[in-house]
Amino acid sequence: MNHDRSGGDALVCYCRAGFEPELAAELGERAATSGYAGYARTERGSGYVEFVTDDARALSRALPFAQLIFARQKLLRFADLRDLDPQDRIAPILAALDSSGMPRMFGELRVEHPESDAAKPLAALARSFGNALRPALRKAGWLTAQDDRGRPRLHVVFLAGDHAMLASAHPSDSSQWPLGIPRLRMHPSAPSRSALKLEEALLTLLDDGEREALLRDNMQAADLGAAPGGWTWVLMRNGMKVTSVDNGPLQQALLDSGRVDHLRADGFSWQPKRRLDWMVCDMVEQPRRVAERMATWIREDWCRQTIFNLKLPMKKRWDETRLCLELFEREAGRPMTIRARQLYHDREEITVFATPEA
Repeated sequence: MNHDRSGGDALVCYCRAGFEPELAAELGERAATSGYAGYARTERGSGYVEFVTDDARALSRALPFAQLIFARQKLLRFADLRDLDPQDRIAPILAALDSSGMPRMFGELRVEHPESDAAKPLAALARSFGNALRPALRKAGWLTAQDDRGRPRLHVVFLAGDHAMLASAHPSDSSQWPLGIPRLRMHPSAPSRSALKLEEALLTLLDDGEREALLRDNMQAADLGAAPGGWTWVLMRNGMKVTSVDNGPLQQALLDSGRVDHLRADGFSWQPKRRLDWMVCDMVEQPRRVAERMATWIREDWCRQTIFNLKLPMKKRWDETRLCLELFEREAGRPMTIRARQLYHDREEITVFATPEA
């Protein structure tokens, strides 16, 4: 068994398979801006990126998970175990932990694999191995007797049957969901699968307190480019009264609810008569045009907060993401809280939450 520490510790982030170059570019630029030298190591389609630097722990502190856009999960890798013997993978893991200098103990164990076509056959191994490893870790003093969500998590990430990375993550600086993916089910009454995008955005981009404060009965909202009504449906289920703006048809059940007004108009030209609590937008349009229009809503104080999607081009997607967010912030002309992420239910796009600061 080869315990490879030649690259030192590394930052490891999961992403949507195929978006490794975008995540690598984001990590590289953010690291350089924070004053850290290093390099990204990945393969397209692998579903993860390693960023190797002299002080991965310090870099992790400099790059909070909440600020990363293309990362689904952020881990600090402290051991890379190769040539594992299928008859005994536990002993090398315990030995690596003992020599790692990591503080005892972990509050939770996750045995997983990247979300990629190549790694999916490892799912059964991850499940069964987790059941075997958990009691061994508790006996050795590396894992609390019961899950403790306040302590760091231990992640064992299988890249192959004989290759696993050991990594840690703190609950306050990582995704709470396995693989960084909230598994949401399509509701039978939802007009379209796009509803899952807004549901995930509300779960991922807002914290518990913000959801309680910002999603209340009888709030007033607008949905630009609403048809067939997936995002309108989510807002309505959160108790809001919605103006759905689209020249296309809406699902009849939304209109029958009494909480939705359908305006056949262009989302790029319509404006509300009074300030709304929410504006959401999932229009298929050039991302810079969307960013400019969203900035107008913030600048003119037409809404208190917004969630919108930016559809990315096929090339230079990190560059376009950065340019669009800079354009949005500049054109809005107001201090804002901005959070952006490529969600699991997104495709060639990112989702943005923004609200002016008091």
